Amino acid sequence: MPKITKKQYLQREIGRLVGIIFASIFFAMGYSWFLLPYNMAPGGVGGLSQILYYFIGIPNGVSMILINIPLFIISFIFIGKSFGSKSLYGMVVSSVMTDLLSFPALHKMGIIADLKPYTHILNGRRIYAMLGPEDILLSAIAGSVLLGIGLGLIFRFRGSTGGTDIPVALIKQKANLSIGTGYYIVETGIILLVAIIFKSPKLLIWGYVNLFITVKITDLVSEGLPYIKGAYIISDATEDIRNDIFTKLERGVTYLNGVSGFHQRDIKIIFVVLNRRQVPLLTDIVKDADPDAFMIIMDVYDVLGYGFNSRSLNLSE
Repeated sequence: MPKITKKQYLQREIGRLVGIIFASIFFAMGYSWFLLPYNMAPGGVGGLSQILYYFIGIPNGVSMILINIPLFIISFIFIGKSFGSKSLYGMVVSSVMTDLLSFPALHKMGIIADLKPYTHILNGRRIYAMLGPEDILLSAIAGSVLLGIGLGLIFRFRGSTGGTDIPVALIKQKANLSIGTGYYIVETGIILLVAIIFKSPKLLIWGYVNLFITVKITDLVSEGLPYIKGAYIISDATEDIRNDIFTKLERGVTYLNGVSGFHQRDIKIIFVVLNRRQVPLLTDIVKDADPDAFMIIMDVYDVLGYGFNSRSLNLSE
């Protein structure tokens, strides 16, 4: 059976590493240019980094790394989750880019000659943002869209920014709550904490607005809609594909008997239902096992059964 070669695998992995850098540019622009100057991060580690910057003056990108380090350690100790190299790589690159693409940093590097167009006064303090306080709504929308695009692309390239995925996984394991509920608890707590620290109820509203936009754009860019997908796979490597789906995606499959219209021979068709975050992984599995395979991806609007009542997190890719 045709398999992916080492050269093809290396080219794909290098492409993903470069892709994460490209995605991190959008991530950083959303945070540094629009959201962080106004303390409007939609929860997550970015929201916590605002607090460290406010009290200690640590740059936001550095704060993100410092916050993520104990989160990864907690994960290894209490969850036993293994994080892939691209997850760590994505976390570091996106954090570094956040500081590197800030307007003061761009000015020091000579990329921006004059900081005046990006210098604004908000509540008696100087901030550096693309838009002034009078356009804070546009800043919230633009920043959330850019952040969502960046996160979606990072996921598409098999990366991760760490962050709240880790405490959410801990909540799921220890409290037996769904992942959706876990995210709601964690993000709400962070948004509420930011609003309390900065003594601004408006930040609570902005946080939820930004969270909603960011989540929708992230999902759209990384996976498409709706959440559940179904796939029909026609291949001469059905056993290899079946085994990889079991081991890598932890999904069951169904064999359908069919007849090839052209060759008039009996064939096996694999049918599998999975969440949309797993679609790129399924594509890799199929193409690695059989580059000539025929696969159909379709929307599935409702699924009842094992594996779809409680969704699991996988940051090991």
